[in-house]
Parts: sequence; structure tokens; C-alpha cells
Amino acid sequence: MTVVVALVAGLGIGLALGALGGGGSILAVPVLVYLLGQDAAQATTGSLVVVGTTSAVSAYAAWRAERVLPARGAVLGIVATGGAAAGAVASSRVPEPVLLASFAAVVAVVATVMTVRQVRHARRTRAGLGVASGSGPDRPRFDDPIVSFSPTFMCRCPRAVKVLVTATVVGLLTGFLGVGGGFLVVPALVLALGLPIRYAAGTSLVVITITSAAALAVRAGTGPAPDWILVALLTAAAVAGGRLGSRVADAVPSARLQTAFTLLLVAVGAGTAWQAIPVLT
Repeated sequence: MTVVVALVAGLGIGLALGALGGGGSILAVPVLVYLLGQDAAQATTGSLVVVGTTSAVSAYAAWRAERVLPARGAVLGIVATGGAAAGAVASSRVPEPVLLASFAAVVAVVATVMTVRQVRHARRTRAGLGVASGSGPDRPRFDDPIVSFSPTFMCRCPRAVKVLVTATVVGLLTGFLGVGGGFLVVPALVLALGLPIRYAAGTSLVVITITSAAALAVRAGTGPAPDWILVALLTAAAVAGGRLGSRVADAVPSARLQTAFTLLLVAVGAGTAWQAIPVLT
């Protein structure tokens, strides 16, 4: 039965990552804790393996589908590694209930922000204030460099500051909570950098791969090791689900993907809070 749970949950994690560019890790941690019997420290470490591996495979599929802005993903990922390392060290110094309650709180905040944004967008659309998408793909103009030294020095400094702050915060929370960070990176790319959700989802997979590797490297050899057989089963199923999720992302409108992402955040945040908060009181 445990094997079946791991395989089914892994498929769901992969679907979330492949289609939404995030959400896999917020499924992996509760699955490992509440369904597969791992403690919080084991689950947060194991989830990095599952999500990091699946993100790398899904990022390649998204890149082939032209849903990735590689430069943006690489810059955010590299900048976030320092924060991820610091967060991973800090997480080893807090009790398990605090770790899970923090996890639930962060998910709740992000879900609220995304919900407010969707409601405002819906109101603008009903009022006829939306921008027509045109007949071609909604390809953003974010491949333009933020900082350039050739032929002359150029700096879009306000956007550069947003990238720095966003990446650092994402890295800190990724390392602290032991997650890939997609549920943070996607809103950050949408809200701070203005990427359409489809490109934010694909680009976030690059960031997740980098930050997961950084946080896992810091955690290596510290704390209790997860059940690696369960982690391997979750990873294999998640990779398969990620490939399917990439196809879903190509077929489903962006607005529906964003709604699904927000609903996923609300559900998982509420469930984790329900389990974690009574322990603290």
C-alpha cells in the first residue's frame, strides 16, 4: 500500500510541476509526512531530491516547447543559492512543529496574494480594461538584459533590485522549508517581474533545479536521512507525471492554470496548518 501511495502521489507532484511550474514541493512535504510516515526533517530533505530531479526533466520539456526564458531562470537561480544555503542552515535549528507551521504560513500568504491578483484581473477584464492578446503567442519582451556593459553600460536598476530581492527571499525560504520553491518562484516571476503565467511556470523550473541542488548540498550529511526507497519511488513517478504535465500546460489556457495553482496553494496550506498549529498551542 505504501508503494501505491508513493507512486500515485509522485504522479500528482509531477503533474503540478510540469503543468504549473510549482506546487510539487508543497505536495511532496505533506505526502512524505502525513502519508508516508517521515518526520519534517526527513520530508524536507527528501522533497528536494524529488522536486529537483523532476524540475530538471520538466525544464527541458518546457524549453523545447518555448515556455522558458533561460537567462531569467539562470540569474534568479544563481542569485538565490546564497539564500538557499542560509535557509537550510537555519532550518536545522528549529523544532518540527515550527517548521511545518512556517510552511503553512508562507503558503497561505502566497495564495492570498495570487487570489487578490486574479480577482483584480477578472474585474479589469469584465470592465473591458484588459489588453488584447493578439493573434500570435504572448511572447514577453523579457529576454532584454537588465544590466548590460556592451556597447555601453545600461542598467534597468529598479528591475535589477526586484530580481535581487526576490531571488534572495525565494532562496531563504527554499532552504528553510526544504522545498524547490516553485510555489514561491511562480508568483515572484508573475508579480515582481511581470511574466505571463505560462512563461513564469516554465522559467521557474530552471530556478527550482538550481535552488534545490544548492539546498540539498548544504543539507547533505546533516539531520536524519529520509527513506531513500520511498524518495526514489516518488521521484520516478514524479518524472513521469512531469512529462504529462508539460503537455497539459500546452493545452490548457493560462488563466485556468493560474486558478488551479492558487486553489492548490489554498488546499495544501489549510491542510498543513490544520495539522501543525494545534501542536504549537
